[in-house]
Amino acid sequence: MPVRSAALSGEAALSAAMQAAQVGDAAAYRALLRDCLPVISAMARAKGVQGAALDDVVQDTLLTLHRARATYDPARPFLPWLRAITQRRAIDALRRKGRRPQEVHEPLAYEARADDGPGPGDDLARRERAAILAAAVAHLPEGQREAIEHIALRELSLDETSTLTGRTKGALKVNFHRGLKALRVSLSSRKEDTDV
Repeated sequence: MPVRSAALSGEAALSAAMQAAQVGDAAAYRALLRDCLPVISAMARAKGVQGAALDDVVQDTLLTLHRARATYDPARPFLPWLRAITQRRAIDALRRKGRRPQEVHEPLAYEARADDGPGPGDDLARRERAAILAAAVAHLPEGQREAIEHIALRELSLDETSTLTGRTKGALKVNFHRGLKALRVSLSSRKEDTDV
C-alpha cells in the first residue's frame, strides 16, 4: 500500500506543479521539468530507446511538453498525458534510427557481396544491341530513317530536325511514328528468330 500512496502523491505533485506552471509559476515549472526527467527517461527506455537516442527523446519530450502545456487538463491525471507524449517521441526516435543506414564491420559481408557494377559480358551485350539497332535503322526508308536518327537517337527537337532535313514537322511526325512501328516489327521478328 505505501508504494501506491507514494505513486499517487508523485502524480498529485506533478499535476499540481503543472497546474501552477499553467498560471505562470516559473519555479513550479522548473521543478516539474526536473522531476519529469527520470520519469520520461524510464518511459522511453521501456519503449526500447537506448544510448544517445534516449537523451534526444527526453529533450524532444520536454520540448513537446513545453509547447503543449496549455492543452493539459488539470482535471485529468498528469502521468498518462506525459506517457502519451513520451511514447510518441520514442516511436519517432526509433523510426528515425530504423531509416538510417547502420554501419556494420563485417569483413565477410564485403567479400560475399555481389558487385553492383556492370557484369563481365554487359559491355559486349550493349555493343551488340547497338549494332542490331543501327542495322535495323539503316534498313528503314530514307524519311523514316532520318526522323528516327535525328529525333530519337540524336534527341533533336522537331524544329531542329525540320531545319536540317527540310521536311515539315507534320511529315517528320508521320515518318517518326512509322519508323518506330517498322523498328518494333523488325526487332521483334529478329528476337523471335533468336529465341528458337
